[in-house]
Amino acid sequence: MTLNPQNLLLTGGHVVDPANRVDGPADLRIADGRIADVAVGRALDPLPGEIVRSVAGQLVCPGFTDVHVHLRDPGQEYKEDILTGSVAGAAGGFTTLLCMPNTLPPLDSAPLIAYVVGKAARAAGSRVVPIGAACVGMKEERLTEMADLQESGCIAFSDDAFPIQNAAMTRRVMEYCHMLDAPFVAHSEDKSLAGKGAMNEGITSARLGLKGMPAVAEDLMVARNLLLAETTGCHLHLCHVSTVMSVELVRQAKARGVRVTAEGCPHHFALTEEAVVGYDTNTKMNPPLRTREDVQAVIAGIADGTLDTIATDHAPHAYEEKDVEFDLAPYGIIGLETCVPLTWTHLTQKGHLTPAEAVARLALHPAQAFGLPGGTLSPGAVADVTVLDPQARWTLRRDRIRSKSKNTPFIGTEFQGQVTLVIRDGAVIHDLLGDTHAASGPLAGRGEGYRV
Repeated sequence: MTLNPQNLLLTGGHVVDPANRVDGPADLRIADGRIADVAVGRALDPLPGEIVRSVAGQLVCPGFTDVHVHLRDPGQEYKEDILTGSVAGAAGGFTTLLCMPNTLPPLDSAPLIAYVVGKAARAAGSRVVPIGAACVGMKEERLTEMADLQESGCIAFSDDAFPIQNAAMTRRVMEYCHMLDAPFVAHSEDKSLAGKGAMNEGITSARLGLKGMPAVAEDLMVARNLLLAETTGCHLHLCHVSTVMSVELVRQAKARGVRVTAEGCPHHFALTEEAVVGYDTNTKMNPPLRTREDVQAVIAGIADGTLDTIATDHAPHAYEEKDVEFDLAPYGIIGLETCVPLTWTHLTQKGHLTPAEAVARLALHPAQAFGLPGGTLSPGAVADVTVLDPQARWTLRRDRIRSKSKNTPFIGTEFQGQVTLVIRDGAVIHDLLGDTHAASGPLAGRGEGYRV
């Protein structure tokens, strides 16, 4: 699908652009798909035919990037597909999504990467960029033709959902990633320790009669992956860090100069293992919800930059797949449309992050880590913009979720902070209220957004 870039003028907003240390009132002009002007502390006069949008009282930020989503395409499109995931991502404030390779079949060949790139070109919301499988069939037997996958459009490689247990194979993957200057995106889990656990191992799992997944299953593999990254010089990106020890291991590795970035997920800073008490299968995820001490460590890691990015691990599943006994349910929840409000509600409003720090974790750092466009509102940069109302209070309703799947424990939750407008390459891809008008004429029409 061809997006329709417009010449836009956003007036009266508060621009937050950490890359340029801008954090104050400013008008923003977009022309020909690029940032044309950021007028700090002054108003811009509309140009003829320019679309003007008042964003008074709202934050105007670089478009957000989610570096960890599962779009189930190809093979499980009944859960999600590239087109619906793109729309859900836009509704959540994201202009770019990086999709994981654990599809059916996995994204382990150049034609499959080309398929994702081709279908992503028709997406009406967030741009979608594939991450390739490190191993053929996501089995730790043989490396994929990594250079061919990269040439076809993937920008990183991962073992996500099928963590490589063999250290020699992991080292080989990292060596090739280093050679290709591509990040290795690692799901750190020792399967011999975690087994088929359903939740965090501890007093709560014993009380509920559920098999536990010990924190050391993550910690052990985080330590191994960091040491291998240090040995190979590979850029290691650690998925969904969730324990006290793992956060500390990343912190120490960064102090040693290891080339590592890492992500924290909203469910790991918003919920503890106590959420599992009602046996809601939407609280079953991998890594599992941890203890209060782990939650505090993840928050501290995000706050001090040990965890560079906030990512969703968006994992859609159909209703009937989750509507089973807790032990039998698949891991994961959707997260694209709740990430920003959870960040604002649990981190910014509680003083753990300033708005600028939150925007850095959602926009600047992920773009920098993966060499992606955007992340900044510098003149000449691609016009990826996310506007949010930091004071808006709203409640998540099932019938308002854009994703095909609805598996989230946050339905009925009241949030503070709401994405109102998202622009990608100069084109509006999400407009909550639809209040746009031409500078030279009356109201041009209302969008397909909704009031909550």
